[in-house]
Amino acid sequence: MSELTKLTMAEAREGLKAKRFTAVELTKAHLAAVGAARGLNAFVTETPDLALERAKLSDAKLAKGEAGPLEGLPIGMKDLFCTEGVRSTACSRILENFVPTYESTVSGKLKDAGAVVLGKTALDEFAMGSSNETSAFGPVTNPWKRKSDPSVKLVPGGSSGGSAAAVSARLVMGATGTDTGGSIRQPASFCGLVGLKPTYGRCSRWGIVAFASSLDQAGPMTRTVRDAAIMLGSMVGYDPKDSTSANVAVPNFEAALTGDIRGMKVGIPKEYRPDGLSAEISKLWADGIGMLKDAGATPVEISLPHTKYALPTYYIVAPAECSSNLARYDGVRYGKRVEGKTLDEMYAKSRAAGFGKEVRRRILIGTYVLSAGYYDAYYIKAQKVRRLIADDFAKAFETVDVILTPTAPSAAFGQGETDDNPITMWLNDIFTIPTSLAGLPGLSVPTGLSADGLPLGLQLIGRPFDEETVLKVAEVMERAAGFTAVPAGI
Repeated sequence: MSELTKLTMAEAREGLKAKRFTAVELTKAHLAAVGAARGLNAFVTETPDLALERAKLSDAKLAKGEAGPLEGLPIGMKDLFCTEGVRSTACSRILENFVPTYESTVSGKLKDAGAVVLGKTALDEFAMGSSNETSAFGPVTNPWKRKSDPSVKLVPGGSSGGSAAAVSARLVMGATGTDTGGSIRQPASFCGLVGLKPTYGRCSRWGIVAFASSLDQAGPMTRTVRDAAIMLGSMVGYDPKDSTSANVAVPNFEAALTGDIRGMKVGIPKEYRPDGLSAEISKLWADGIGMLKDAGATPVEISLPHTKYALPTYYIVAPAECSSNLARYDGVRYGKRVEGKTLDEMYAKSRAAGFGKEVRRRILIGTYVLSAGYYDAYYIKAQKVRRLIADDFAKAFETVDVILTPTAPSAAFGQGETDDNPITMWLNDIFTIPTSLAGLPGLSVPTGLSADGLPLGLQLIGRPFDEETVLKVAEVMERAAGFTAVPAGI
């Protein structure tokens, strides 16, 4: 594989500036990698012609000294972001042939910053899943392999598994993800990447296919913390087209990477040690605490007492919002349509043919908890508990600067290993869901390998709109961990 695909965003940015290679050469190297790795199924739609056209424009801008922050850097776009003139499917049959006439705010910002989009990456259907096995276009394969049995195909995590696999396999330098309950952070952990879920409202949701509107948030997936800071800077900003977009100042995230965390207090929540937590994850967490302590930070035990209610709360709130958001897919205006003898029959047939098993499951759960007689008992109660979870974090941040937890309860598992039990699958987000319910920034950073040679990540959680501190601490941990492992053959 070309040496150009092994560069980080920061390294490629400097190489382009120094004219050691062109944006077209960089793009061609990555397009060749995409073609050679189609067996991973990381991309739903490839756009090589558009990418090369964009790269030529980037070279012209670089020559004129008009380069944007991401000028000429190849990225992947999760197929949940609507892209003008390019098929946007949400990996669902119901949107299989949908081509938007508009551009999502986040993807538009990245293009304006000079990023070269190589195509649309795969995801769990409508972002519902933790393994990237619910896509209507087949599962994505993690480029990492178990040492004990390399023949087993592993999941990349979900829902942003296509983006994670693409970045991990060096097909792109970075990729967009969306995180509803852990869908950036968990696949980042499974694939040995940095995955950042910003504060809710930091990135516009306009033009992103909605799953759960009060939880969905876009973010970057990269190979280093610095790259995450670089990419995030071009994704954020107030958007009047999104009523949940926060009108707050946009800092220089890269400038926050000072390497100095002396005097900071790091919260260690005692509730994040559930019964049965593997010794491997416990040791990883202890090692992470040691890294930050050696860097001058002070670990402080904290309590987040309502953590144990986060998973059931999420699986009431998220399906309820999903059932409402997905009601628009009825076969009338756009999307898949199956004719019926009556309007109701057309609705039923179109949705049955268009939605997969996991999406139907969550729509049914959501419809139930919002129905007459159950709305107060389930949905309203879940919203009250969600407030208590957020209050727990607010209280903790009165005494600590950042919180450190595991990202996921295990390393990547094999395809099909949890098919028989959806609850087991849902438990993959046990450490990430509380952060999402509270709307806080969370970042997964790779810090070690399992006994089977698979990546493991730790999660840093910050105050609202304090991504700077999260990134600063993450970079210190990244350096201390010295994680340089790559998938075999890379």
